[in-house]
Amino acid sequence: MNYFPLKESKMKRIKTFLKIFLGMIFITSCKTSINKSYPTINIEKNNNKEINSIKQKMEVKFSCGEDGISKFIDDGWIILKEKSQEKICTWKSVPSTKDCDMEKDKGCKLTKPDKIGEEKIYLLEKKL
Repeated sequence: MNYFPLKESKMKRIKTFLKIFLGMIFITSCKTSINKSYPTINIEKNNNKEINSIKQKMEVKFSCGEDGISKFIDDGWIILKEKSQEKICTWKSVPSTKDCDMEKDKGCKLTKPDKIGEEKIYLLEKKL
């Protein structure tokens, strides 16, 4: 019993045609760069400019009284931008009510900021 409505010889022809068709698509989709002239670029001149202009950038943050920026300045870094913002340095736990025993009942404990300090953010740059 044949389940396909087409005869086997027609199926073979269709398969052969599809193989040839897909092969032609594959071959014609590949492009070659033979016989094309591209402008030449003097690489030595461009490399010298790039070497002199290579810069490294970094962002450094210091919080709550820390200050280590002098170490970077001594290393040859230059400060491009300096920002400061308020930051919470430490937290403390307090009872939510007068009757609260924080050691027995953890659910009545509130956490509040204890000390508020300043965070400084520096954008640094260094020429290599």
